[in-house]
Amino acid sequence: MRDAYIIGAGQTPFGAMPDRSYRSLFGEAFDRAVESVPDGIDEADIDEAVVGSLGVGGRQLGLSGPAATEHLGLHGIPSSRIENACAASGYSVRQAVQAVKSGMADVALAGGVEVMTDMSGDVTKYWLGVSGETEWERLTGTTFAGVYAQMASAYLDRYDDATREHLSMVAVKNHANGAKNPNAHLGFECSLEDAMGAPDVAHPLNLYHCCPTSDGAAAVLVASEDVVDEYTDEPVRVAGVGASSERVGLFQREEYTTIASSRRAGEKAYDRAGIDPSDVDFAEVHDCFAIAELLAYEDLGFCDPGEAYRLLEEGTTELDGDLPVNASGGLKSKGHPIGATGAGQVAEAFKQLRGKAGDRQVADPRYGVTHNVGGSGGAAVVHVLEREVGR
Repeated sequence: MRDAYIIGAGQTPFGAMPDRSYRSLFGEAFDRAVESVPDGIDEADIDEAVVGSLGVGGRQLGLSGPAATEHLGLHGIPSSRIENACAASGYSVRQAVQAVKSGMADVALAGGVEVMTDMSGDVTKYWLGVSGETEWERLTGTTFAGVYAQMASAYLDRYDDATREHLSMVAVKNHANGAKNPNAHLGFECSLEDAMGAPDVAHPLNLYHCCPTSDGAAAVLVASEDVVDEYTDEPVRVAGVGASSERVGLFQREEYTTIASSRRAGEKAYDRAGIDPSDVDFAEVHDCFAIAELLAYEDLGFCDPGEAYRLLEEGTTELDGDLPVNASGGLKSKGHPIGATGAGQVAEAFKQLRGKAGDRQVADPRYGVTHNVGGSGGAAVVHVLEREVGR
């Protein structure tokens, strides 16, 4: 199979934009991705498109892929929608990579979009809930925050050295990074006192332990090794991709202190890339709630189970640490427009590997990891992206 490369990527700002349509947001992200291609790209070169979206609010659930790409003038190409809850556009990138590696496309567009802030909080809560097990979680009143609160409670009970303060340290770190990101929804710093003293949402999770609901879009252009040199001499290679699923309902799982789909997806991605977790220079992980970032440290092999707190205390995952995590601000600060999040992570990694991340730039990275989770772990996808040395 052929190598696949990212030649361009872009995203809109994430935030509250209830007056924007999903078409206009996706169009802006696409324009930014096209503008990032060093040697330019003709839209006629795009052979296929895959768009990730949950379809919050019920807007254009049918044919939402073609509805988004028609707005770009991409008529006639195969265009489809991927729905995998919060992992929708992470899977759309995977699908585009598969199309390129298999030879079915030389250039593929992947991306995602969501508009979430043009409805009431109660309605938004309903749509968030469909990312969990419908019959026994959402319809019985369990919220998305409530599911992750159960995971947090189990984790803090199991590992005595981990505390709510460590959850707040995740928020402080990610807000500090997001304050350097002009695309961030909550682009401001917060103190540990702020993050510890916020009102509870679902104990032990408080307001600062939860990501916002956001509007936004992201787009990624993937090209084959056969044509990549037509567009850039500094592409980012998709070194490895791993994906996995798990029981959708939390109550169906044997453990609450790990996300098995994340662990399996990471292992597959590392194996296909031919690297170990110790080779990773930075990561964008799915921190929809602060506990999710702690679990990601462990599930992605950055530390042993129960040791995630050490990475925070030692500064390992800070922007200037040995393994920066969520330099973008993560979902916590950058925002979480469900369908756009995974592609947004890839757009951030693309910037980092090309040295274009500005004040939040990681020092001389070679390997970056993106980790995108659907629901509470019903689906997960991990990409290992590489800046090829000496290319």
